[in-house]
Amino acid sequence: MPLLKKAIGLGCALLLLHCSNAWRRGEVAVLHDIRDVMLKEKNSFFYIDTAAYPRHDCTLPIGVFDSGTGGLTVLDAIVRLDAFDNDDHRMDEDGDGRRDFQSERFIYFGDQANMPYGEYASENNLPLLIEHIFKDLQFLLGNRYYATAQSRSPSTDKSPVKAVVIACNTATAYGKEAIERFLEAANLPIKVIGVIDAGVTGALDYYAPSADGTIAVMATPGTVSSNGYPQALRARMAALGYRGRIQLFQQPGFGLAGAIDGAAEYISPQAVSPRSGYQGPSFSHPQAAIDSVLLHRYGFDWSGHHMLYDGELSRPRALQINSIDNYIAYNLLSLLEQLRKAKVRQPLKVIILGCTHYPFYLNVFKARLAYFYNYQEKGDYLYRPYMAETIHLVDPAVRTAWELYDYLRAEQLFNAGDQPAGEFYFSVANRDNPEVECDETGNFTWNYKYGRRAGTIQEYVKNVPFSQSSLSIEILDRLKKTIPATYELIDRFSKENLKMSGIPAADR
Repeated sequence: MPLLKKAIGLGCALLLLHCSNAWRRGEVAVLHDIRDVMLKEKNSFFYIDTAAYPRHDCTLPIGVFDSGTGGLTVLDAIVRLDAFDNDDHRMDEDGDGRRDFQSERFIYFGDQANMPYGEYASENNLPLLIEHIFKDLQFLLGNRYYATAQSRSPSTDKSPVKAVVIACNTATAYGKEAIERFLEAANLPIKVIGVIDAGVTGALDYYAPSADGTIAVMATPGTVSSNGYPQALRARMAALGYRGRIQLFQQPGFGLAGAIDGAAEYISPQAVSPRSGYQGPSFSHPQAAIDSVLLHRYGFDWSGHHMLYDGELSRPRALQINSIDNYIAYNLLSLLEQLRKAKVRQPLKVIILGCTHYPFYLNVFKARLAYFYNYQEKGDYLYRPYMAETIHLVDPAVRTAWELYDYLRAEQLFNAGDQPAGEFYFSVANRDNPEVECDETGNFTWNYKYGRRAGTIQEYVKNVPFSQSSLSIEILDRLKKTIPATYELIDRFSKENLKMSGIPAADR
């Protein structure tokens, strides 16, 4: 993976300014890499005592991280999996009526303060992205968290983990191999599971080894620019002996993951007109332009301020997308325009949902695909020649869950508890750090989020237990409806776990 190695190598080669907690203590900064800090700087907040780390302890929880809430779709696939016999651990297509991870504990972390990760590549700041990924890893391995955003000192009773699931395609693309090397150097026998290989394997299931076909990947701009999926597809086809010609198209979903997580740069339920600070597709976006010539094809919903614009509807100006459905419409049409212009011979049969946020809106993707399949101009079906009648939407989460199960079985790491349990944490801006730059909502400004330099190793964020204030009401309602099994774990954590004792009951 030349591009990934180049990007990761850039992050490794930088001489990084280490000021761990220097803003508190007035220390003189020294040069360090975040990985060195984790392994060597015993006085740092980010230090991990690897010699004392528990090894081969089946009672430890499984760690899962993402840049926001999208990884909860992966955790939900893990929690709900019933593809094995729980007595002998052999695969059973019909399941045995018992969830395969029914006795496991989980720790979920969403780096909400720094999301979405998919934009760091387009902002030319991959070293900062890689630093975030390693801080996510450090949180899962370590024992520190803040009881609330207002806490001045961290609590130290969080458990380490026995396996790590990177429930983020962008973090998998840029961080998985680097994390594996780090853990090997630290002599920590911890399995790291990503989502990209799972997505590719799931897509190839729909093709015979000799078949030709067309596959698409819809992912964040960062995942697309990493070329992680094309490289993984070629490797997997070679390993499995596939001889057919598979064309792969990628569509970068500018703003979609951020909109799903309610990031103000992409979506605002209160907005009634175009607003400053918007970063999503527009007429003038240099990488995600809304094509005015194709405006009638997108099928946008113009009601309820779901599209923001100046002027008349017939000739809108300063156009901005302001609903998740419209983001999906924009990105699907952009993908289909790629196929139409390429005049693909094999119709699109499989779309890999290469961002863990996207499966929340599986039904919207299906409805929009049906709309475009039946779309006509002057009596001709414009996109039908390039689309299979049934397009399979591949969510990598299920195969990711299978890989995790295989690992626990091989290493005899299944827990013997009686029911699953979870702890859920999100990052928030650390307002006690005077260097942090926040907007009026308390979130990082765009320039600070994506523009600050990697290497100033300090606590930009506080990782706190999930509470009602962590997410909007709309997102909470979506989680309750789309991933009820995981929402039940979140609810139980909020109401019963002692780590929530510092949060008022009404805010849990």
